[in-house]
Amino acid sequence: MLLDRYLPRIDFDSYEDFKENFKINVPEDFNFGFDIVDEWAKQEPDKLALVWCNDHDEERRFTFTDIKKLSNQAANYFVSLGIQKGDVVMMILRRRWEYWICAVALHKIGATLIPGTLQLTTKDIVYRGNAAGVKAIICVNDDFVMNQVNAAFPQIDTLQYKIMVAEKREGWAYLEEEIAKFPDTFERPTGEAATRWDDIMLVYFTSGTTGMPKMVRHNFAHPLGHIITAKYWQQVQENKLHMSVSDSGWAKFGWGKIYGQWICGAVIFCYDMDKFIPLKLLEKISKYRITTFCAPPTMYRFMLQEDMSKFDLSSIENFCNAGEPLNPEVFRKIYDLTGLKMREGFGQTEGPVLIANFKWIDPKPGSTGKPSPLFNIQLLDSEGNLCDDGEEGTISICDIDKSFPVGLFTGYYKNPELTEKVLGGKNYNTGDMAWRDSNGYYWFVGRNDDVIKCSGYRIGPFEVESALIEHPAVVECAITAAPDPIRGQVVKATIVLAKGYTASQELTKELQNHVKHVTAPYKYPRIIEYVDELPKTLGGKIKRAQIRQKDHQK
Repeated sequence: MLLDRYLPRIDFDSYEDFKENFKINVPEDFNFGFDIVDEWAKQEPDKLALVWCNDHDEERRFTFTDIKKLSNQAANYFVSLGIQKGDVVMMILRRRWEYWICAVALHKIGATLIPGTLQLTTKDIVYRGNAAGVKAIICVNDDFVMNQVNAAFPQIDTLQYKIMVAEKREGWAYLEEEIAKFPDTFERPTGEAATRWDDIMLVYFTSGTTGMPKMVRHNFAHPLGHIITAKYWQQVQENKLHMSVSDSGWAKFGWGKIYGQWICGAVIFCYDMDKFIPLKLLEKISKYRITTFCAPPTMYRFMLQEDMSKFDLSSIENFCNAGEPLNPEVFRKIYDLTGLKMREGFGQTEGPVLIANFKWIDPKPGSTGKPSPLFNIQLLDSEGNLCDDGEEGTISICDIDKSFPVGLFTGYYKNPELTEKVLGGKNYNTGDMAWRDSNGYYWFVGRNDDVIKCSGYRIGPFEVESALIEHPAVVECAITAAPDPIRGQVVKATIVLAKGYTASQELTKELQNHVKHVTAPYKYPRIIEYVDELPKTLGGKIKRAQIRQKDHQK
């Protein structure tokens, strides 16, 4: 067990005990590659680390010894290219097994890793490459991605290398072929080349609703913050398979597919799907006997459209969800099907899980749970005052000027002015709204940008979405503000219908009346639009800003 190296105490009697007494020890020279991956390989050479499969009947299994040796070869290769501590490397690898090899190698070197999604265009890559000073790009063998990188290459001043995985292509270095030339030993750097816990390990580009993406900066202690995510929320188990459904370009991958899970000794299961098809995902869960599972609510909703009772899900001991709030109707259906209460978690690219239904908490349908012990989380009003129970406020991490929490981002890369503005004071404002009940449970309302202001009322989208989801005609929906000349804004519902239902004026009226009966009548959607699918990120989050922008352009 490695947890006892970093936790003075591992087991707790209650949430209150956990909240009061949980602590993390951070060694000054902590490095995930050496201190977790290589240490597991040393203690248990045959310990399974990763099970990977895809839609093309390929499967690979890796022990920690395999990961150690392959990452050492990759580290030696990267060093031969001149990549060293502080250099920046972008990886666009979807869910390829090479991601784990390259990430661990870059961590060992002390380079800074930037994950990227398959959706990035040439313009996106050029902006990221120049803003961060990217030296190399490691890319999956996807024609669209390759074409974007090829077009971006001459426009990025610092970019020197293009590296391909999975197959050999002209004009690209082929990773498997290149690393095979190097030894599978790599000495831990010393002196100036060694990493400290506060060096920069990882940078995520955030997709803000306005302006260009920001570069969220994490240090080498960041993986330790995800002990909370994995051990106490997802409840991963040593030597058992954990699956989080996420593409490697998103922070959710770091939440569920590498850091906390490997620190806890769990086996990461990765299904590198070409496209999300609910039946195929259910088949994989059943076949591989997954123990703990995490996915966005969107995926649960579409899986529930299938006959889930046909699949053996008895191996699963914990269902989690994150990325979007969980509608109570989905919670109830999964409970009826499996007898398990789903455990929602809330967080951001800027940190590990912040609020969750931890193992001692009895989940309430629709509630995000209670705060992580790593953070002093409070709800603050617009003037910075503490909110009372039942009062909506902004979720804030308080007193960061006194003690900066492990796992929280340390600022915005190459932007000291914005870093000072956001983190230079007493509190970090997440920009997300919630309220707290008298039992300490938090209830998500929505992003500040998503809250609708109609005729003097403030309407949170989540409550209206949850009301609509209860109707059998609705698979999923997005609630947004649509411009209105009289009210300023009105509630709009963009809806994906369930099988067997057809859009009509009669159905629209029925759905509007349904919302009026389930929640306060003034919250009903005055506009309903039916679509085949909602715009989403690869991480499964609904792009409400895109819907709003389209409506404002009409």
